[in-house]
Amino acid sequence: MSARRTANPAAESPRIRDADRTRQIILDAATHEFAALGLGGARMDRIAERAGVDKRLIYYYFNNKDDLFLSVLERAYAAIRQAEQELHLEALSPPEAVRKLVEFTWQYYLENPEFLCLLNSENLHQAAHLKRSSQVREMHSPFVQWLADILKRGHEQGLFRDGVDPVQLYISIASVAYFYLSNKFTLSEIFGRDLMAPEALDVRLAHMVDVILGYLRP
Repeated sequence: MSARRTANPAAESPRIRDADRTRQIILDAATHEFAALGLGGARMDRIAERAGVDKRLIYYYFNNKDDLFLSVLERAYAAIRQAEQELHLEALSPPEAVRKLVEFTWQYYLENPEFLCLLNSENLHQAAHLKRSSQVREMHSPFVQWLADILKRGHEQGLFRDGVDPVQLYISIASVAYFYLSNKFTLSEIFGRDLMAPEALDVRLAHMVDVILGYLRP
């Protein structure tokens, strides 16, 4: 009777790394395609071509276009939540922590326009993909608690009003940045201003900080 072959971790790890690298390359290509054309306009052929892989490999890793889109969304949310954690806001005073969160959110949206495009696409589909994800809700729960702790500290120090819902606050922070950027072309035309000029962006950020901190004052 032949002995059962034992898996060799050292031999398998390069294959695992190669598979993970391939997945990330596919997700990079898919992010670009979905952000540019939405879920409906995206094509697996173009994603495969951009990624430099056989289309069958995409189906092997991600099953279908909808599952691939969900994976793109989950990775996008994980990236912004990870970047927020790296701010270490718990080490700052409550007002400075909120200020930094507003500034970060604004800058992140500016530097990652694809993130906003992905959100637009998923909202058109009424969050049908996110409803199937346990990861997204799990990664947001610690963030909400983290923000609640900052608000609690601010109230205990007499700096913030009482009874602020951390979810509502974050939605407001995201909204004042998101609406401006997602409507920059129409708003610029309507008001006759270049809302994306460097000076205009600085003015907008200062306004957002004033609005959010003004709301939080007791």
